[in-house]
Amino acid sequence: MSRIALAAAAILLTLAGAGCATRASEPGMLDDATLAAYAAKSFDKRAMMGQTVELGRHQGIPVVAEFRCGDVCPQYTVRIIHYRLPEGVDCAHAGGVEKTVAVPVAIAVLPKTFCVPKTLAASGSYYTR
Repeated sequence: MSRIALAAAAILLTLAGAGCATRASEPGMLDDATLAAYAAKSFDKRAMMGQTVELGRHQGIPVVAEFRCGDVCPQYTVRIIHYRLPEGVDCAHAGGVEKTVAVPVAIAVLPKTFCVPKTLAASGSYYTR
């Protein structure tokens, strides 16, 4: 096995251990169980506020976790897991569900609609306060 192949395998194993990849044959691909496991994990509000994390691809569509906060940070940091839709792709076509959530902005919260994976929409785990 070449050094490049070994390095790629090591990175993939690291991601799989972190819950970000599911199959060695498809790096960066997420299945429903992996998404649900990530959504079930707690997160450090101070460390994550203001960050956007690329989780991988679910059904071929990029999935991100956004960590938004308004004026009382890090206490009011929220995590929103959603599809990052390519231009011209609508939520239903991507296999997602549109959900509107309260997003902290300055001293208020505003409603914003996101396209979330169906597997997370049913449980509500796409949004964590």
